[in-house]
Amino acid sequence: REVEILMFLSAIVMMKNRRSITVEQHIGNIFMFSKVANAILFFRLDIRMGLLYLTLCIVFLMTCKPPLYMGPEYIKYFSDKTIDEELDRDKRVTWIVEFFANWSSECQSFAPIFADLSLKYNCPGLHFGKVDVGRYTDVSTRYKVSTSPLTKQLPTLILFQGGTETMRRPQIDKKGRAVSWTFSEENVIREFNLNELYQKAKKQSKPREEGPEELPGVQAAAGHPHGETKKEK
Repeated sequence: REVEILMFLSAIVMMKNRRSITVEQHIGNIFMFSKVANAILFFRLDIRMGLLYLTLCIVFLMTCKPPLYMGPEYIKYFSDKTIDEELDRDKRVTWIVEFFANWSSECQSFAPIFADLSLKYNCPGLHFGKVDVGRYTDVSTRYKVSTSPLTKQLPTLILFQGGTETMRRPQIDKKGRAVSWTFSEENVIREFNLNELYQKAKKQSKPREEGPEELPGVQAAAGHPHGETKKEK
């Protein structure tokens, strides 16, 4: 029975790691499911040892929170009161907004990728934003982003053009379930046509700018006056 449990654990980890895009995610999946397997084995050996191990795991999860990304970024953080106001302020600005929750390991793994994209593609006509739907639950309801612990909608990326949603990933099927999608930098650039959006945004904002057109990533190095650099705290 122990061998069967370990084989089942290996199969689950392999399936789960198919969606992982970083080494940290792979290691995290291994440790998480190993804890589940250990709990089952301890309960089979002695129910008291199983309860003790389960208690220690719960205490560990409550006291040792995973680290948050604190690197450079050009991202504006919204609250439940500012997101609609900011999206409607200037219809010429295109927004890519990430709906995330701090407790989601997928959101934590995607944070440095989204920050890197904001450094490369931020310009006066293309902005990046984030809103914590784990904290602002009414925002998750308005934009139909599930915050269930078992949801596959975190993180969710939504493209707003003219203040209106035009695209989101992951997509939602007719049954209301999220379609599996890998949040890698290459997928985001391809699916959201970031290179094309960036060029269009630069052309639209050119009358308001001074100086020659810059390539993606130049603003990140120079520090664009229109960009906002904020860090999660």
